[in-house]
Amino acid sequence: MTLYIYDHCPYCVKARMLFGYKNIDVKLITLLNDDEETPIKLIGQKMVPILSIDENTHLPESLDIISYINSKYDSNIFLDEEQKLDETLSTWLTESRSYVYLLAMPRWIRVDLEEFKTESSIKYFTQKKETYIGPFSEHMKNSKDLISDANNHLLKLEDLLTEESDFYSNKPSFNDIHLFPTLRSLSVTKGISFPKKVLSYMRTQEHLTRVPLHLDKSL
Repeated sequence: MTLYIYDHCPYCVKARMLFGYKNIDVKLITLLNDDEETPIKLIGQKMVPILSIDENTHLPESLDIISYINSKYDSNIFLDEEQKLDETLSTWLTESRSYVYLLAMPRWIRVDLEEFKTESSIKYFTQKKETYIGPFSEHMKNSKDLISDANNHLLKLEDLLTEESDFYSNKPSFNDIHLFPTLRSLSVTKGISFPKKVLSYMRTQEHLTRVPLHLDKSL
């Protein structure tokens, strides 16, 4: 099987996580961000992740890929697809949207990710995303305030990570599928102070999922 991804993409991270949880080998191919031809050829539109199961079967959408792998491959890890996202975690994730992408997007294009290896791919991403969040340069200038917001908000998450919470146990759940990609997105930002339990959670998920954090690339 082959999984087409962008390294930065949270939805791609979601799809990648279950392969790690279940210890399933998958070939990863990172597309250039401005490569429209490949995904359109595979599924008729530009999007990732895409799981190529065989020569003629290509599955898009992260949650559909998770569902396929979840049901197809037996292991001691099985995600309950009927599980609802923890309400307090859902609220935290919603609130995090006020700063996560404003910090991450301007940095992703600067930290040597495979999907941004060409000037045209950087320009393509920048033009599309600035339409939604505004000029990257402005968000870089405002990083100090955004990082402060993030650090304060992460303290709230620290309080949520208790032994009773589904997303702080060694048993993976859909709470993890939603939380880890957000924290990984933040890991590209230098100056983020991940509290002790949050950082421990991130390292555990990094190990279980085989999806590396971007702490060593942070800018």
